Amino acid sequence: MTSPSNATEDPAGPVLAGREIRWPLLLVLAALAAVAPVATDLYLPGFPAIGSELGVDASGVQLTLTSFLIGMAVGQLVMGPLSDRFGRRNPLIVSVVVSVVAGVACAVAPTLPLLVAARLVQGLAGAGGMVIGRAVIADLATGRAAARAFTLMLTVGGVAPVLAPSVGGVLAGPVGWRGMLWAVALLSVALLVAVIAVVPETHTPAGGTASFAGALRSVAGSRGYRAPVAVFAFSFAVMMAYIAASPFLYQNVVGLSEIGYGVLFGVNAAGLIGAGAVAGRLVRRVDPARMIRWCLAVQVAATVSFLVLAVAGAPVWTFPVAVFVAVTANGGIMGNSAALAMAEVREVAGTGSAVLGFGQFALGAAVSPLVGLGGADSAVVPAAVMAAASLLAGTAARRLPK
Repeated sequence: MTSPSNATEDPAGPVLAGREIRWPLLLVLAALAAVAPVATDLYLPGFPAIGSELGVDASGVQLTLTSFLIGMAVGQLVMGPLSDRFGRRNPLIVSVVVSVVAGVACAVAPTLPLLVAARLVQGLAGAGGMVIGRAVIADLATGRAAARAFTLMLTVGGVAPVLAPSVGGVLAGPVGWRGMLWAVALLSVALLVAVIAVVPETHTPAGGTASFAGALRSVAGSRGYRAPVAVFAFSFAVMMAYIAASPFLYQNVVGLSEIGYGVLFGVNAAGLIGAGAVAGRLVRRVDPARMIRWCLAVQVAATVSFLVLAVAGAPVWTFPVAVFVAVTANGGIMGNSAALAMAEVREVAGTGSAVLGFGQFALGAAVSPLVGLGGADSAVVPAAVMAAASLLAGTAARRLPK
């Protein structure tokens, strides 16, 4: 293979050393990155119906989200090293097959424990698509070619949570929550066909596990890595508290319909993506750590305001305003904190990314059931969880470089 300096580009897609990452492959990898947000958000409008049909309370229903996030967290650490040891293609195919089986099990689950277990397996398998998809791009391209490929993945991954709840709100009436879970299973079937047809083997199996253990020790020993990882994880916890509480908050407390909930969820997601785009431009002139602190100040003010409004019994229309500001502020926090963290572990970036993802989903899984402790008609507990997570992120941000 020739050196990356000899790489060129053409309209067919990014290339490296004469090898193209063609658009069919890029689209399949982007879809693999998007399926987890879709599986997370699509069925959210059906939360009240799940509770009613299975005879469980709000906290019980939210365990289906928690178990999925636990699976995603553990899968981050498992699937990446497995693909280093056994190659990319076969572990990826196995993970998608398991996603199909778990998706069907979710759709037909007759009880909450079975639904929670199926969602756990679905999360474990879904992590494989995210981790291995990124690894395939890293195998094939570097520099501008890789940047273009990753940009597509991130764009699709950003659009997915915007569209999923809105689509779920539309589907909730005609097909119900089981129909929404069937849709996720069918998406996994389509991805399985696409992976078999399009994704090649891009990595020679390395064998052994010592290199991963050494990389993990290197990441754990990096002091500069810890603070931005904490900021990233607690900021994601703010998002997960909002996501887990949003069906009950917007439908039971604010009084929106399922379609109205989907629209408002989409507005918040659009605010998050828009803020991320602005932050991406500003970072050329503003230090990332400084931007994180600015955005966290806004987020803390919004979440604390939400808590005060909920405790004081303010008009319910004020709650979505505070939530919108808090969610939008994350657009300037999570990307910059991830960049600061990864800059500290460049020599072991794969393991650094796995640990970052594990912390993200593990903390998200921990906070998700907490927001339901006040019941389906409470805004106080979700507001308190969001405010606490934001304050902890602010505390961690004090240790970022000046």
